[in-house]
Amino acid sequence: MGGIGSGNWCQKGKNLTTQYRNLDVRRWARDGLLEPGNTFGWQWSENGTPTASMRVQAKVGQVRLIYRSRENGGAWEDFDYPVRLLAQPCHLGGYREWFSCPVKGCGRRVALLYCGRIFACRQCHQLAYPSTRETNFQRAQRRADKLMERLQWIDDPDLMRGTKPKGMHWKTFNRLLDELAYWEHEANTGFAKSFLARYGDMIDWPLAMS
Repeated sequence: MGGIGSGNWCQKGKNLTTQYRNLDVRRWARDGLLEPGNTFGWQWSENGTPTASMRVQAKVGQVRLIYRSRENGGAWEDFDYPVRLLAQPCHLGGYREWFSCPVKGCGRRVALLYCGRIFACRQCHQLAYPSTRETNFQRAQRRADKLMERLQWIDDPDLMRGTKPKGMHWKTFNRLLDELAYWEHEANTGFAKSFLARYGDMIDWPLAMS
C-alpha cells in the first residue's frame, strides 16, 4: 500500500499541526492495534475520499511504518522503518503507550507523529499549534465554545441555552455558567477593541446626540 494521488501526500500546508497528517498512538492503543504480530492498514480521507494510506506492522516495543511518498509529482520513494513504542505505567494499573520520535538525536516521547518525509514529532517538523496564532479574543471565544459544548448547547444554542444537561449537578452547572459568561465577555470585548483598532479610522461614526 502506498500514497494515494499525486503531490506531497504527507503535507497539506505549512507550519501548523492541523495542516499535516498525523499518527496517534493513543487511538491505535485504544483500538487494540498494537498487539505484537498485528498488521493493519491505515488511511486518511478528505470529504470521504481516500487521500493516502500506509501499512503498519506491530511488533514487541515498536511499529514498522511502510508506505510510498512523492513530492510535487516526482518519483515515488519507498519507506519502511521502525518507530519505538514506550510504555509508561499508570498510577491505577496498566500502562500508556507513547511513540518515540524516530529522528536521529531526538527520541522524544510523544502521542502524535506528523508527516513530512518521515513521520516525526512536532518539534522536529517545527510545527506550531493553531492556538499560538490566536488573538486574545479568539482564545477566549474558543474557551467559551468548549464550555458550550460541555453544556450541550453548541449544536442549537438558541434552543438549548439555559437548559441544564441531564445528569449534571446544579453546582457544576452554575459554575460553568459563570465561566461561560466571563469568557463570552472577554471574547466580545476583545473583538470590539480589535475591530476598532483596525477599522476605526475607516468608519464614519455618527455624531453623538446631545
